[in-house]
Amino acid sequence: MFDDHRQAAEPASRPLPVEGQAGGQAEPPDRDILDLGRSGSHPEGETARKPAQEGESESAPDDDPEQESEPEDEEQRPNILRRHPVAFLLGGLAVVALCIGVFFYWLLYMHPYESTDDAFVDARSISVQPKVGGYLVEVPVTDNQHVEAGQMLFQIDQRDYRIALEQAKAQVVADEAAIKNIDAQIQAQYANIDVSKAQVATAEAALKFAQEDAARYKDLAERGSGSVQQSQSATSTLQQRQAALQSASASVVAAQKQIGSLEAQKASTQAQMARDKAQVEQAELNLGYTTIQAVQPGRVVRLTGGIGALAQAGQSLSMFVPDDIWVTANYKETQITDMRPGQPADLVIDSYPGRTIHGTVASVQPGSGTAFSLLPAQNATGNYVKVTQRIPVKIVVKDWPTDVAIGPGMSVVPTITVR
Repeated sequence: MFDDHRQAAEPASRPLPVEGQAGGQAEPPDRDILDLGRSGSHPEGETARKPAQEGESESAPDDDPEQESEPEDEEQRPNILRRHPVAFLLGGLAVVALCIGVFFYWLLYMHPYESTDDAFVDARSISVQPKVGGYLVEVPVTDNQHVEAGQMLFQIDQRDYRIALEQAKAQVVADEAAIKNIDAQIQAQYANIDVSKAQVATAEAALKFAQEDAARYKDLAERGSGSVQQSQSATSTLQQRQAALQSASASVVAAQKQIGSLEAQKASTQAQMARDKAQVEQAELNLGYTTIQAVQPGRVVRLTGGIGALAQAGQSLSMFVPDDIWVTANYKETQITDMRPGQPADLVIDSYPGRTIHGTVASVQPGSGTAFSLLPAQNATGNYVKVTQRIPVKIVVKDWPTDVAIGPGMSVVPTITVR
């Protein structure tokens, strides 16, 4: 029974004969012809498929039509560009848009800006030094404390300087008393001059009487009416009156000269008083120097002076950083072509990377940094190697952040809008 079914199925599985061939003898399948014709397209070393040999099982060609159709489908399939034109179009547009975006980003965000990482916060830090020496009795500040202008930083013992001030004031009082004494002497001398002048007038009157008396007795003696003794006595009296007049006149001159001497003594005492008053002022200044105050708002750093320490004049007790700080950016000389004062700048401090501070270009130094160094470069000697110089640019900030600590030396990355 099974043999009958197999014999009935075999004619159906055999291929049909091709027209023009005798006796119904079966030609090799078309796949063999196609395979032979395509053998040249296979790579070297690949063996072409051979025709079916006699005696092979007739059931082998059953799967050939499917294998034959796969290469034909591959040859007739279109390329990937034709299969996905929309995707390629969108990809091309995306690339063009990306290029345009990169160009505009460079044009708007990179091209008009100049940036450098060679920048830092700068300030005119000062050393707090006392002008007078003494023991520190009070230090009301601590490290890194912010102080206002006029706030006390250090207090030096004032007792020695108060004593010096009182001594200077006492000397001034003594000078004033000496001047008053000289003024009184001058007034007394003027009175002496008046007395001497009165004596001169008395002497002149007595002299006139003596002259007349001597002339009268001389005339009587010559006529014999008077004695020679009386004439000689009158002449002697005349000479005495002349000497008295000369003495009175000399007293007037001496009194006048004494006034000049007193005036010179008064001037000297006044100069002494002026010097003593200057010493009073110096003593007051020294007393004021014992209180060291902040001359402007800022921060106290590197505090070394403590209570009980002996501070010498000129000794550094601490450093003081004013609130007036700025940014010094050392740009390359090829970057300052379009840089001008007033241009805006964005600052990013390395310590606070998430914060941007806005500033303004204040000035551009007229010269490179090396030109103002202690040992400037001498390019006229030796071999010359050109190096791009750095130009310091000062950037000021109107409102610095108050919730963070910003001080000299901190690294900054400034970006200036130059175009």
